[in-house]
Amino acid sequence: MPNLNQVVGVLETLYPLRYAEEWDAPGLIVGDLTGPVSRIAFAADPTMAVIDEAIRWGADLLVTHHPLFFRSVHQVSGLGARGAIVNRLNRAGCALWVGHTNADCAVRGVGQAAADGFGLVDQRPLVPVDDPQAAGPVGLGRVGRLPGPMRLDDFARRVCDALPIDTELGVQVCGDPSTPVETVAVLPGSGDSLFDEVRATGADVYVTSDLRHHPATDAIEQARYEASMRAEGVMIGSGDAHARPCLINTPHSAIESMWFRYAVGDIADAVERATGERPETNWIRRNTDPWTMSIHAGDGKGAGDGVAADDGEE
Repeated sequence: MPNLNQVVGVLETLYPLRYAEEWDAPGLIVGDLTGPVSRIAFAADPTMAVIDEAIRWGADLLVTHHPLFFRSVHQVSGLGARGAIVNRLNRAGCALWVGHTNADCAVRGVGQAAADGFGLVDQRPLVPVDDPQAAGPVGLGRVGRLPGPMRLDDFARRVCDALPIDTELGVQVCGDPSTPVETVAVLPGSGDSLFDEVRATGADVYVTSDLRHHPATDAIEQARYEASMRAEGVMIGSGDAHARPCLINTPHSAIESMWFRYAVGDIADAVERATGERPETNWIRRNTDPWTMSIHAGDGKGAGDGVAADDGEE
């Protein structure tokens, strides 16, 4: 049976830590390097509900996309939720490894998994990372094209249907529903800091998450202005009289969970090649986005009668 040190070596070969952003600290967070690993669980977020499910299943290792710690801490006591999670994992002998921005960039990582899931071909990274040793192009996000043009509303439905985690929050779309889209930029996770990079690709639509009001408004207003100028014969920007890029805003953890369609099998295969033993795997498909209810004006429901999401209870 492989030990945790061997499995971490496999993980960090597939998703090198050198790809991580400077502010990020992925990798092994909790665990005894000498401990055996025969069962690996996977989830988007290391919430307490996810931790409990992984431990009930008997996981020796939990692999998550999102970190337990985004900022430095000075204690992991039971005074806080994150300390309680560390203690719970230690008592159960379950390690925690995080593949965050390093997994975003990797071959068959988060960005590629989403782009593949949406049917994009001829892909390239949105923000490339220079790594001559990589088995393919690496970097944040992906830009690709659809095999043929689609209406924006039809592509938005494709995006929503491709999300592997059930969520009643759906996706939000900004743009004329009839806009033809073919070139697509994708950045799973929070993406409104990269509008300049997206515009430079000439993308017809940008699929990401956590779009804030002001950056999204600025981006679409500029696109509408350029489209109006093109309609008057002044060629600024690229495209026709439609405003581009259109925007599709997805639930954050749902789009990033598309990674596990690759990671679960890729990691099990790689561990088996490296150690001769294949671990059992379990993808914990919980909706870990924080929103528990969505209420729409005029839906005829009373106060508090929104559409409830998974609250973490079984």
